[in-house]
Amino acid sequence: MFFTKHRQPIRWIITIASFAIISLILWNTYIFFQKFKEQQRIKMDIWAEAMAEFQKVSLTDNVNILVDKIVFSDSLTPKILVNVDKHINTININEEKVKDSVYINKLIQQFEAQNKPIELSYIDPKTNSKNYVGKLYYGDSVVLNKLKYYPLALLLIIFLFGAVVYFFFRSNKNAVQNKLWTGMAKETAHQIGTPLSSLIGWTEILKTENVNPEYILEIEKDIDRLQTITERFSKIGSIPVLENTDVVAETKASYDYLKTRSSKLINFSLKLPQEPVFVDLNKQLYSWTIENLVKNAIDAMRGKGDLSIEMISFEKYVSIKVMDTGKGIPKSQFNTIFEPGFTSKKRGWGLGLSLAKRIIEEFHNGKIKVLQSEIGKGTTFQIALKKP
Repeated sequence: MFFTKHRQPIRWIITIASFAIISLILWNTYIFFQKFKEQQRIKMDIWAEAMAEFQKVSLTDNVNILVDKIVFSDSLTPKILVNVDKHINTININEEKVKDSVYINKLIQQFEAQNKPIELSYIDPKTNSKNYVGKLYYGDSVVLNKLKYYPLALLLIIFLFGAVVYFFFRSNKNAVQNKLWTGMAKETAHQIGTPLSSLIGWTEILKTENVNPEYILEIEKDIDRLQTITERFSKIGSIPVLENTDVVAETKASYDYLKTRSSKLINFSLKLPQEPVFVDLNKQLYSWTIENLVKNAIDAMRGKGDLSIEMISFEKYVSIKVMDTGKGIPKSQFNTIFEPGFTSKKRGWGLGLSLAKRIIEEFHNGKIKVLQSEIGKGTTFQIALKKP
């Protein structure tokens, strides 16, 4: 109960804490990287000093064993030593590339950008004067180069972990919601079934009571419609069966039913191909989609305006457009209007367009979108269904 009540603050606390921990780790990594770089600099200073001392061999003929070890011990840091006479010596660099002068010059520039070069010099013990030996250019060591990628690897691991957790909870939440909606839909279908059976019986009685046949015909149409609705709800949660069906005839049937039961202030128009167009279709679910789009259009026009359905058959697919002269949809909401629960009306659960999208894209492998919309002028929805 506590977590349910304070779910939003807890999410913010976890999010802020996660960012704080990540920032702390990255900051400590950066500090460690800088310390490591400083240690490498100190090491290179010592190496340069040892190398300068090494140059006194010809003068003193006495090489200190420690100096000798320092000069030849480092095998990780790439170094380029440029002597006074511009002669270049390389250490820990690919021997095959050393012969390429262009490569070496680029490497010198790269090392100079990474680390400040060190001047090599020594004091001549005979003349007590400073002798310039050359200049040392060195790059980051193998360990330091690998350490550079540690923050990126850490961020990638954290990102992947977060993505796994997010999708786990998202899929778990969706599964629970799907079970809830499926159960509600099947229960609705069951509840409608009982009074529907009674209505069918009463219709048969009315036929014997000299009631105007036209009235009975309209009642039967509504009963058929209720049976269709019941069948729709009963199929939620199960995989719908698709049959090769004339989508032109099905669109016209849905149009005729909705037109006779809508406000007379709505100017309906229908433009369909003259020839049948066959696609893999579930009749009940397709009519449900058309019904949702038409009702959505009527609500957008507040019961007054022009509504038209237009179908165009192409070589590989068929396009169905539902156009209205309603209030229009902001471009920023072209995608969000298909999300469950999104609604601009004071009443309603915001499921109509969400169901339409699921029916067309998940069950029929088609596409549905807001083709165009202009505030105050109207909206056009488009359905695209593939031909077999």
